[in-house]
Amino acid sequence: MVLFLNQLINGLGTGAIYALIALGYTMVYGIVKLINFAHGDIMMVGSYAAVVLMVNAGVPFPVALVASMLVCVAFGVAIERVAYKPLRDAPRICSLITAIGVSYLLQNSAQLLFSANPRPFPPVFSIPPLRIGGVSISFVTLLTVLVAALLMVGLNLFVMKSRTGKAMRAVSEDMGAAKLMGVNVNMTISTTFAIGCALAGIGAFLYCIAYPSVAPTMGAMPGLKAFIAAVLGGIGILPGAMLVGFIMGVAESLTKGFVSTQLSDAVVYGILIVVLLFKPSGLLGRAQREKV
Repeated sequence: MVLFLNQLINGLGTGAIYALIALGYTMVYGIVKLINFAHGDIMMVGSYAAVVLMVNAGVPFPVALVASMLVCVAFGVAIERVAYKPLRDAPRICSLITAIGVSYLLQNSAQLLFSANPRPFPPVFSIPPLRIGGVSISFVTLLTVLVAALLMVGLNLFVMKSRTGKAMRAVSEDMGAAKLMGVNVNMTISTTFAIGCALAGIGAFLYCIAYPSVAPTMGAMPGLKAFIAAVLGGIGILPGAMLVGFIMGVAESLTKGFVSTQLSDAVVYGILIVVLLFKPSGLLGRAQREKV
């Protein structure tokens, strides 16, 4: 039971990171119907920005966090304007291929700048874990889950209540009608990319604190799993991405603890196959008909 509880808590911490990255995926898809496969690599860019600032420039942790978020936002908005905006009216396969190309571009650029060798991430917190009986809860896990939950609630309120959030929902429903109603579609899409990339910057910091190593390909696997979480939750639905992110983290952690560390990824993909077989629209998604 103690092992089960420890693995469950570790899984919640990992799932919170997947959920934060998945929020960016699902927001972008909900607005422009684009699967941004470069989103995980934006997280990698934020991680390198944090390492350079903290190690080379001696910048304190809070300043590095804000700067990392700003770097992620700048990259995300620039990529949207340069790579995705010209293809907005093109077939979706063109945008999909472009997203994969941008992902490889970021990875190879990072290898050229920083080499392919992993770089250690400096320690940020030295707070001892909380022990309840035989269960050990690290401060990083508590912080990760709390930050993810607060960001999810804040983001949901922002989308539902704010003027910009209403514009996002309008563009998501009907871009043409939103233009006719005076919504600045380009600004709304850029804002969506900016928010998603800021969440990726926060996720990068939490990921590096939990796994203190930075490499050019570090964003590929978390990004892929976050994409799976977004699909399983119902692509375009924020609470669904958050929920499935936690479920996947727990499933992965329990598999490592009780079955095999080598099968953890297979279990995640197995969950994807099973859910899509019985509910193709995702756990919280609704089946929609598209006119041909």
